[in-house]
Amino acid sequence: MNTETQLRKLLDERILIIDGAMGTMVQRYKLEEADYRGTRFKDWHTDVKGNNDLLCLTQPHIIKEIHKQYLQAGANILETNTFNSQVISLADYDMQSLAYELNVAAAKLAKEAITEFLAESKPADTNRFVAGAIGPMNKTLTLSPDVNNPGFRSVTFDEVADAYYEQIKGLVDGGVDILLVETIFDTLNAKAAIYAINKYFRDTKNPQLPVMISGTITDASGRTLSGQTLEAFYISVMHANPVSIGLNCALGAEQMRPHVEELANIAACYVSAYPNAGLPNAMGEYDESPEHTASVISEWAKEGWVNLVGGCCGTTPDHIAAIAKSMKNFAPRQLPELMTA
Repeated sequence: MNTETQLRKLLDERILIIDGAMGTMVQRYKLEEADYRGTRFKDWHTDVKGNNDLLCLTQPHIIKEIHKQYLQAGANILETNTFNSQVISLADYDMQSLAYELNVAAAKLAKEAITEFLAESKPADTNRFVAGAIGPMNKTLTLSPDVNNPGFRSVTFDEVADAYYEQIKGLVDGGVDILLVETIFDTLNAKAAIYAINKYFRDTKNPQLPVMISGTITDASGRTLSGQTLEAFYISVMHANPVSIGLNCALGAEQMRPHVEELANIAACYVSAYPNAGLPNAMGEYDESPEHTASVISEWAKEGWVNLVGGCCGTTPDHIAAIAKSMKNFAPRQLPELMTA
């Protein structure tokens, strides 16, 4: 049974659990510049603190430890620590040359975490997957960075697609089970990622990995940052034939609720949702308790809206444990029967 067949079978049977925030957990270690640099980058010519993806090379034990905490909490799907691991985002640190290496290392760390967890904990449920996290990058194809020059773009479609292609190659070579295009605020960037995925598997003739897609509704308007409604976003990416389409980031579970309901009513595929731990406070921190997050997500599950749930910014293993426990009480959303002629 290939991964996609296995995944679809599980999603028909129960709600699967995605892990929580990586950055929130990294912050708990209170790492300084020297920690990020490690030995290899001790003399790097720019500051690197904040480049959490680099920790896959300089502090791999920390990343693996965080992965294992989420597995202990009940996560079925681990996201690789690769949210910014492509040349365009890594240019902030002049580390473009590390893109491929970072993705391979991150994928291997997540796989190792699962292997060690299964050997140490011997859980009854051994279904654990690694999703290669493909973030939105820090440049947008739809919007101009210059308010006085709305036609200007700081990057081209081909440049974005090439950056994602290299990232995808690294993730696949590192052994991921799933490719997750996530936190999408500009659907054109996501289309470049989808194009790169399709091109990679065409070029290499490797078995196609299942794809998950997750967009971001940025505010009460119910639109992405680039102006699409949720339905327009869904229609724009369905050609990728993803296993799931969902929502993550920007909103807490309460604010995300109407959008999850809307998506559940239109999606022909499985639906995922992993909200933030509420909205940030005045200090930019997240205060929502695990119990509250889990109770709101339970309402979605009770309504039959979701197939995969987890957490984004501000969520911790405690949040994931509370969500995983509550999801055992609910059946997964059933796929709509496709209309036949």
